[in-house]
Amino acid sequence: MTTDLYEAMSTLRAVRRLRTDPIPDDVMDRVLQAACWAPTGGNQQPWKVIVVTSSDLKAGLQDIYRPEWQRYAKGFLSRMEGQPEAVMEPWQRVVRAGNYLADNLHEAPAILVFCANPALMAITDAKLDRVSMVGGGSVYPAVQNAMLACVAEGLGCTLTTLHCLREGAVKELLSIPDSWGTLALIPIGYPVGRGHGPITRKGADVMAAHNTFDAPWNGE
Repeated sequence: MTTDLYEAMSTLRAVRRLRTDPIPDDVMDRVLQAACWAPTGGNQQPWKVIVVTSSDLKAGLQDIYRPEWQRYAKGFLSRMEGQPEAVMEPWQRVVRAGNYLADNLHEAPAILVFCANPALMAITDAKLDRVSMVGGGSVYPAVQNAMLACVAEGLGCTLTTLHCLREGAVKELLSIPDSWGTLALIPIGYPVGRGHGPITRKGADVMAAHNTFDAPWNGE
């Protein structure tokens, strides 16, 4: 585990093709501990992660996930129709990898399902006249920590939320209490190929502002 933090962040890409090799307990323990180090509102840690390794439960999650992915992928590709081949080709690769995951989710050695109890969250934007977003800030740092730990451990992983479209079925399958919700489903395992690697993202010149919303960041 010598991966530099910046290297881990800049190479954490979606890895959807996973081997079936089991993950050693000590490796999984480190991934889970990394999640537990994440900050949460009021330091309440209002989340829990279910490590799904049962063959039957993984198959059940696949049955829930696969049709939602198929609908999503079909709609996505239809919206991309007419784009030049140079634009379409990378996205077609993503869809093929997504198809592979949807068809083989049950074979991932472990699936992490992150849950949270809203009653324990510091949701400071709950009464604003918009969709509430703050609550997720008490869970997704833990998700990110776990995924960065996967990079350090040589594990592939990808974050998906499509299962939320059928959350009731997920909660019934995994015996999640009614008062809890699900926020992320992350299959993890050793990658079939080279796994994590360079990513393409907009940089601070686009994503950051200086003092006010419309003032570009100039690093000064």
